[in-house]
Amino acid sequence: MAYEWTNWSGSVTCHPAEMATPSSEEELAEVVRRAGASNRIVRLAGTGHSFVPLCATAGCLISLDELQGLESTNTDSSTATILAGTKIHAIGDPMREAGFSLANQGDIDKQSIAGAISTGTHGTGRGLGSISTQMTAARMVTADGEVREFSLEQTPDAMRAIRVSLGALGILSAVQLLVKPAYRLHERLWQVPIAQCLDELDGHIASNHHFEFFWYPSTDLAHMKSLNPTDEPPNELPEREGERIDHSARIFPTERNNKFNECEYAIPAERGPECFAKIRALMQSRHSDVVWPVEYRTVAADDNYLSPNHGRATVTLSIHQANTLPYEQFFEDAQDIFLRHQGRPHWGKMHRLSSVELCELYPQWDQFHSIRRELDPHGRFMNDHLRRIFGND
Repeated sequence: MAYEWTNWSGSVTCHPAEMATPSSEEELAEVVRRAGASNRIVRLAGTGHSFVPLCATAGCLISLDELQGLESTNTDSSTATILAGTKIHAIGDPMREAGFSLANQGDIDKQSIAGAISTGTHGTGRGLGSISTQMTAARMVTADGEVREFSLEQTPDAMRAIRVSLGALGILSAVQLLVKPAYRLHERLWQVPIAQCLDELDGHIASNHHFEFFWYPSTDLAHMKSLNPTDEPPNELPEREGERIDHSARIFPTERNNKFNECEYAIPAERGPECFAKIRALMQSRHSDVVWPVEYRTVAADDNYLSPNHGRATVTLSIHQANTLPYEQFFEDAQDIFLRHQGRPHWGKMHRLSSVELCELYPQWDQFHSIRRELDPHGRFMNDHLRRIFGND
């Protein structure tokens, strides 16, 4: 019997021979062992918010929807252990009740925590890394069907690979994150002409804990957004339009009701404005039919082997198109610009690069794949998409 699975935007469909929803680590390990005995490729599906075929397989597709919840918190180490299938939107309330909050998150909170970590998903903030940088330890089911423990303290090299692994090293079952005492954020939203935004950009990035903008080509306006920690009580601030204060997990997310496809590249921070200007010019000339905005965010450097932010502070530029409209030529032309500005693609978003190009973008490429081959010598987790972007070794 073949099943059918489709991702959120509809850009990926696959027909696995088996779909499994284990409710414990022991069941998860057994599913992996059984797939190995049947010589089936194993992939993991979260909520399908990756736009590329990371999850696609004709073999065994696993959902961790039954492995959700806050397992424990540790006040002494300021850490929280979370089951890997937990959706980000379900973390905020139990974490706050325990006195903690995530250090940062993106403006979509539908993803599973393991999927967000494994693809390098991020929010914005010059001094803040991606969600993967918050992970200090993990439990993972490896290709032999064993549950193994990893940590920055005991296995630092493996952790630098696991933190952004695309599910190629094993299946995360629980993650330990470094968290912050529960806090509130003051959100401010406003609009300015794009020229003014760019003139003031460095100041906004420097003076706000979180800052981003969306440029809308139809109006040439920048929709600005800043978030800053505050001790003020929750308040909708009705007397000040575009402002509110609430607990961090309620402020970070933005509701996205219209489905789209997306391409995003991480650009060296100092080249961000120049790259944005080229993308803007492209959209005003060759692709003036595209009305979806360009998103501009900042991310701190890290040392994770396959992180798009490895070794350098970055600006991320995201482009979008409605999932019902053609996007291929627009994304292709934009990628030429991103690559000329030393861009690295977001692993969960659309890009054309193969292992030949990608290996030149990551200084620790060989270290990652050495660990991958050690943990998964027979390629149990390597689907067609991973073989294209990683190579067939």
